[in-house]
Amino acid sequence: MSVVKIEQFEKVTLFTINRPEKHNAICKETALSLQQGFEEFDLSDQRVAVITGAGEKAFSAGADVTNLPELWRCIPTVGIQTEKPIIAATAGWVVGGSMVLHMMCDLAIAADNTRFSYPEAKLGFTGGMIAGLAARIPHKIAMDVILCGEILDAQRAYAAGLVNQVVPLGQQVDVALEKARKLSKASPLVLKTLKRFVTRDVLPQGPSELMARTIRELNIVRESDDQKEGIRAFKEKREPVYSGK
Repeated sequence: MSVVKIEQFEKVTLFTINRPEKHNAICKETALSLQQGFEEFDLSDQRVAVITGAGEKAFSAGADVTNLPELWRCIPTVGIQTEKPIIAATAGWVVGGSMVLHMMCDLAIAADNTRFSYPEAKLGFTGGMIAGLAARIPHKIAMDVILCGEILDAQRAYAAGLVNQVVPLGQQVDVALEKARKLSKASPLVLKTLKRFVTRDVLPQGPSELMARTIRELNIVRESDDQKEGIRAFKEKREPVYSGK
């Protein structure tokens, strides 16, 4: 069974984190599958993405501590690079790193049983990217979540501006897909331009975001055919022939 299920509905692509037996915890394979799936989505003619979790108990329990991922890989605007709109559709728990994933989406639909939690301060570790929450909801509410581990239920998250709409449990994906269908009929160029302006020029970028983006860009070089060719050419004592890939 694939840890990420990908379906297409006209010009909308639905990504489902598919580990319900683990409360959709994000393991190494999940993070890589999401990153690769979104790379293909970005290169395709699809126009809008929706991301959700299997079942009703959890959107995601966050990073899988038994198989820790490079979580930045599946964070929109960081490891996931697309200027197409992304909508989160949540039910149940949204914990830790999955809350970061959620907050970096462009729009969000929450089932009425959704609960947001960031317990890392109590557990003794953090990736730091949650700091961006203070740029997206009121500062004091964000600090209550980040520092104190305060849980936000769906209604308080809506009141704070973390979600666009709260719907009855079971309707969150359908409502998100309908919003995505409407977006898919808008001008892709305008949507991409506005998202780029907001992401690049309006929203503050914290140090962890900048570090992760730098790692992603350097990894493109490290994993490239050009680097492999350069090493081969050095060993073979010849001029390298680079492809730019």
